[in-house]
Amino acid sequence: MKFLILALCVACAAADVSHIVKSSSGPDKDAKILKQELDVGLEGQYQWAIETDNGIAAHEHGQLNNPNSENAAQSAAGEAQWTSPEGEVVHLAYTADENGYQPQGSHLPTPPPIPEAILRALKYIQEHPPKPEQD
Repeated sequence: MKFLILALCVACAAADVSHIVKSSSGPDKDAKILKQELDVGLEGQYQWAIETDNGIAAHEHGQLNNPNSENAAQSAAGEAQWTSPEGEVVHLAYTADENGYQPQGSHLPTPPPIPEAILRALKYIQEHPPKPEQD
């Protein structure tokens, strides 16, 4: 049993973990935090912000809506900004509440435009609403 434990220790020490260490390499590994704030209230409200010297910045604020009801829900809104590997500044704004997570940013995929035939059909339906059914 002692030999097995010794063999495992030697195997772990000799293992190649360079693929794991690579994730912490690169120009951002030595980024310095320029600003870091956190404020948490007693009623579920909070806000935080962080900024680094390599252009990463983010902030968020949140609160508990309807705290004394059975429909209590946490909501949050925030923004983040960073530079992509291609050198493009990426900006993300978001809200999260009882309606879900709603991100906004030019880097996010968007749905294709509505086809012209569908737009004409919707306009026709709006201009000619169906008559109510009579019993």
